[in-house]
Amino acid sequence: MQISVDISLYPLKEIGYEQPILDFIAALEKEPSVDIVRNELSTQLHGDYAIIMKLLQEEIYAVFEELPDSVFVLKLVGNNRKGIY
Repeated sequence: MQISVDISLYPLKEIGYEQPILDFIAALEKEPSVDIVRNELSTQLHGDYAIIMKLLQEEIYAVFEELPDSVFVLKLVGNNRKGIY
């Protein structure tokens, strides 16, 4: 099954909050089978459900280990909407 995910990360720290966001996106981009589209407000992932969910499980866990005071906002769509947003 193909899905799309719109994800935003909000590290709750006053200084240096940009780098954890960039690091999170860079970690997601290491998965070659997932199409990733960045914009100013969020990042979209497009691809196979199982691969994306495993990737998110691992990378969100890594962020929470480093920055437990972080917030993720996710929107999931049950098909691949790349280019349709």
